Amino acid sequence: MFGNKPYVIGETAVNHEGDIKYLYKMIDDIAALNLNAVKFHLLLKAESYLQKKHPLVELIKKWMFSHDEWCEILKYSREKGVDVVALCDDVESLIFINQEFPNIKAIELHASGLNDYYLLEQAAKFSGIVILGVGGSTLDEIQYAIDYLDEKGKNDIFLMYGFQSYPTNYADINLTKMDKIKNLFNLPIGYADHTAYDDPNNEQVSTMAAMMGYNVLEKHYTPDYGVERIDFHSAVGKGQMKKIKENMTLALKVRGSGNIKMTVPELAYGNTGPMKKAIVARKDINIGDHLSLDNLWFKRTEESSVIKQNMLPQLLGLKAVCNITEDEIIDFSKINYEFKKQSVKDFTHKKGE
Repeated sequence: MFGNKPYVIGETAVNHEGDIKYLYKMIDDIAALNLNAVKFHLLLKAESYLQKKHPLVELIKKWMFSHDEWCEILKYSREKGVDVVALCDDVESLIFINQEFPNIKAIELHASGLNDYYLLEQAAKFSGIVILGVGGSTLDEIQYAIDYLDEKGKNDIFLMYGFQSYPTNYADINLTKMDKIKNLFNLPIGYADHTAYDDPNNEQVSTMAAMMGYNVLEKHYTPDYGVERIDFHSAVGKGQMKKIKENMTLALKVRGSGNIKMTVPELAYGNTGPMKKAIVARKDINIGDHLSLDNLWFKRTEESSVIKQNMLPQLLGLKAVCNITEDEIIDFSKINYEFKKQSVKDFTHKKGE
């Protein structure tokens, strides 16, 4: 899940609106797009999630799937070769996952239930990764959830940054905050993008966290781009999703690993002589002459030199053991070389200073 390759989670949310055939279509598309995981919102008991008098209770019930239907949905997803992430809105869903599907890739707690004691209690029992949605959450709320899980012996925790806001204000995304959260809690973190589906910069914004080194992206998907269904506001279609993953691959590749060791192309680019100027004879140097600032120079040459530019202080005062013609590269075979530690000060400061 973590590394230098994109890990894209295609979120189905409630875009299916209770149509199980539509949800299977979403799974098929996500698998065909070669996304890494499919994410579902599981809810088995509406009254466990919403007040009985809540105006959305009856509507949400129409969008829910049964225990047996979820069993078939999750089995089908695994057969399609994609990882499963289950965002569980109620305790009943977490119990279901722990009992029936303990080996899925991850469960997720939405930011709305980040400090829900009963959700955390069940989440701590899960054998895989626990994703904590931290969008719109204070640092103490994040710490509370982490501490609870840690005290229960659960340390396989992943933070998911991002929140829904329409229209999206780019300044509110504040991707740099991800660095601070990651460092504060010393945990891996991913980006859940909710840029509006018709935002002209949707693909670019979705990729920007990857350029910062965050390879996990959670993105809403819909088979019917722009059609007014539940959760369509930030859902992209096939073409956009494909392009986003391609851009993430490119961004992570360009960003690189940060390894300070020079690559083969860098070494070639920094080659002394053909690229970086080599130390050459400024004029003819006779056998027995001492090397000095008066008879040495720096020039680009056709051949390579083993003597680097910063070795000049060590060359000063050494004797030539053969005649060296003007423009000829200085190398160890032409001088009586004895190692001596010198610095730039040896030839930049006047005597007495």
